[in-house]
Amino acid sequence: MEMELRHIRYFLAIAGEGSFTRAAEKVGIGQPPLSLQIKDLEREVGARLFHRHPHGAELTAAGRAFHEQVAQIPQQVELAIRSAQRADRGELGALRIGFTASAHFNGALASIGRFSTRYPDVELTLTEGNSAALGAAVSSGMLDLAFLRPWPGMDAGLQTRLVAEEPLIAALPAKNPLAKKRGLRLSDLKGESFIVTPREVGSSVHDAVLDACRAAGFEARVRQTAPQLGSVVSLIAAGAGVSLVPDSIRRLQVDGVVFRELPDIVGTVRLVLVWRRIDTSPFVANFVGAVASADQL
Repeated sequence: MEMELRHIRYFLAIAGEGSFTRAAEKVGIGQPPLSLQIKDLEREVGARLFHRHPHGAELTAAGRAFHEQVAQIPQQVELAIRSAQRADRGELGALRIGFTASAHFNGALASIGRFSTRYPDVELTLTEGNSAALGAAVSSGMLDLAFLRPWPGMDAGLQTRLVAEEPLIAALPAKNPLAKKRGLRLSDLKGESFIVTPREVGSSVHDAVLDACRAAGFEARVRQTAPQLGSVVSLIAAGAGVSLVPDSIRRLQVDGVVFRELPDIVGTVRLVLVWRRIDTSPFVANFVGAVASADQL
């Protein structure tokens, strides 16, 4: 015989009631079957657990030692069951989320706050990076989800949900005469030096900037690159050049930088949430649901 949880429950019932008769009523079986179960348990333990007498039952020294060790087992099992059920519903566990620096500025990260409020027992690990690195991390399973800028040819194994689609706007040094020009158009930036993010860290914004300039009739003169859009804006503040950035970046409000809308600009840039198509984790499903519910606000 292998010891089972029901044997522990029967043993604890008798110990608590001090009577085989009352314990049998409590656990809902007859007294003879209960006695047989305890005899089986005693054979398994290799020691007598109860002194039986006409008025009830008392624990032996072996019974008291056994009771001390097993008294919390039913409660621990119940807690384990509840934890497993909560994990199955995505309410208890861990989730690894990546995001690009520009995700700060369009409200995407507010979804993380809403998720944490709804599921406080899910531990979140947050990682900031460029879109290319984040996409690779999700594909490899190093991250569960990521907010990033999508690009053509992105891993087909990634499922995406649109979070934001934004126009590009001009970012210029405040001292640049064009910053104050009325009716500024993209074509007016033809002679300017551009600062862009490297294509290898995420082609989405990089290509959108160059394509918009071509549509306006000129090739952008790329003077230098910067690893993140925040760095691009910092360089613009230093007077190093101009750029086109997603509209949400204007929330940076960096001294020395002027953001201008352009009536002749073509194209938009997107921010998406990505996760693996094969991932059936309830944690991922719940997070995607939190992002979806945010769209309704």
